[in-house]
Amino acid sequence: MFWNKVAFAYDFFENTYNGKVYANTGKTVAEQIDTTDEVLECACGTGAISVYIAPKCKHLTATDFSPKMLKQTEKKLRRFNNVEIRPLDMTKIDYPDNSFDKVVAGNVIHLLDNPVAAISELVRVCKPGEKVVIPTYINIYSNGKESVLVKIFEKTGANFKKQFDIESYKAFFKNAGYKNVEYHLVEGKMPCAVAVITKNV
Repeated sequence: MFWNKVAFAYDFFENTYNGKVYANTGKTVAEQIDTTDEVLECACGTGAISVYIAPKCKHLTATDFSPKMLKQTEKKLRRFNNVEIRPLDMTKIDYPDNSFDKVVAGNVIHLLDNPVAAISELVRVCKPGEKVVIPTYINIYSNGKESVLVKIFEKTGANFKKQFDIESYKAFFKNAGYKNVEYHLVEGKMPCAVAVITKNV
């Protein structure tokens, strides 16, 4: 699996190439978290966003499909006593409906065969009136070209199913039927658009 192979070097690469956005995405997501929240994070990767969520919430369940990514997350979060780390396939979330106050999935929907179905799962396990937070890198620039980082990842085995600029990102959620969405843009070398869906009551 590609993500197992790159887990040991992922943080170094991200911090070197896009460090400002890498850190500020976590801070932007954490602004959506309340101290009473039970949070599910899917596709947590190496825990780059998790380390900002954990200090803010009541409890964080940090999950990923890659065992080696989870090992990196475990190292980062070992100082927190309100965190559970476990493997999970975000396309088949094994929690009941309305289980979490906030649900987070960072930089993953562009890698999925059926991202709309995956988002439906995220919304399913979120409580009514609460939020699903989905940060995604903006890989396509205004001139229509891909970012250098995408090209590097693709050469090493990553498979990007979709790529977005900010307008196509907004259109993606609109076309999927989500109307109550706000967006925050984290500026930098490769920006990150944070979509925040409020689940209907």
